[in-house]
Amino acid sequence: MKAVLNIIPGFAAAVLLAVAARFIESVLPIHMIGASVTALLLGMLINHFWQPALLKSGLKFTSKKVLRIAIILLGASLSVKVILDVGKLSIMVMVFTLLTCFGGGYLVGKALGLNWKMSNLISAGTGICGGSAIAAIAPVIDAEDTDIAYAMSATFIFDMAMIVLFPLMGQALNLSDMAYGLWAGTAVNDTSSVVAAGYAYSEAAGDFATMVKLTRTLSIIPTVLIFALINARIKRKESIHEKKKINVLSLFPWFIMGFVFLAIVNSIGLIPENVSAICKDTSKFLMVTALAAIGLSTSFKDVKKAGVNPMLHGFIISALVVVVAIGVEWCMGLV
Repeated sequence: MKAVLNIIPGFAAAVLLAVAARFIESVLPIHMIGASVTALLLGMLINHFWQPALLKSGLKFTSKKVLRIAIILLGASLSVKVILDVGKLSIMVMVFTLLTCFGGGYLVGKALGLNWKMSNLISAGTGICGGSAIAAIAPVIDAEDTDIAYAMSATFIFDMAMIVLFPLMGQALNLSDMAYGLWAGTAVNDTSSVVAAGYAYSEAAGDFATMVKLTRTLSIIPTVLIFALINARIKRKESIHEKKKINVLSLFPWFIMGFVFLAIVNSIGLIPENVSAICKDTSKFLMVTALAAIGLSTSFKDVKKAGVNPMLHGFIISALVVVVAIGVEWCMGLV
C-alpha cells in the first residue's frame, strides 16, 4: 500500500502535464507541435526549476510501466490492411528510407561517437513516426531518459523546418499531389508534422500523405521485435563476459508480445473499430503522460552534456531520407 501511495504524486503530476500538453496542441491553429514533444519540453522546463523528491517514485513508474502499457494498447490500432489502401508505391519508398535511417544511422552514429541506443532512437524517430517510434523502442533497449529526450528533440527540430520547407520544395519540383503526398508521408517524421506539411500543399496531397504515414507506422512492429532481440543478445554477451548467471528468457521484453498480439488480432478484424479507436486514444494519452514523466526526470544540463553530435546525427539522417525518398520516386517515374 505504501508503494502505491509513493507512486501517486509523480503519476498525477505527469497526467496533469499531459492534459496541459494536449490542451496546448488543441488550441494551436496548425498542429505543428505534437503533445508528446510539448509534454517532454514542459517537463524539462519544470525540472530545471523544481525537482521534488516526492515525485521520483511515481515518475519512474510512469516513464517505465505506463509507457509499456501504452505500447501494448498501440498494437490494437495497427492493422496490416492499411497497406492495401495505399498500395505498393509507398512500400517501395519506405523500404529504402528505412534502410537509409538504420543503415546510414549506424554509420553516422559510429562516426560521431554516439552510443548505439541514442543513435537508433534518432534513426527510429526519423524513419518511422517520430515520438511514437522513439517511445515504443526506448523501453525495449533500456534507453536512458536523456537518450529519449535528445532523440525527441532532434526529430522535433527537423520537423519544424520541414513544415515550412516541404511545400516550397514541392512547388519548386512541380510535384503532383500524389508524388508530394508520398514524399511528405515517407520523409517527414511526426504525424502532426506530416499532416501540416501535406495539407499546406493541397487537400489531396494531405489525404495521401496521411495514409502513407499510417502505413509507415506499421513498421514499428518488426522494428521493435528486432531491437528486442538485439538488446537481449547484447545483455547475454555482457553476462557471459562478466561471468554472471542469467535467465535468457528474462532478457526478452514480454510486454512486446501483448503489442504484437493485439496488432495481429486487429489485422484480422476481431477488434471492433470503436474499441480500436479507444485503445489508440488511450495509448496516445499514456505515451504523452510517460514522456511528461521523462521530461520531469530530465534536466537540460544532462541533455547539454551530450553535445551537438546527436543533433548533427538527426540532421544528416533526416536530410538523407528526404533525398532518398524523392530519388526513389524519380526512379519509379513519379517525379
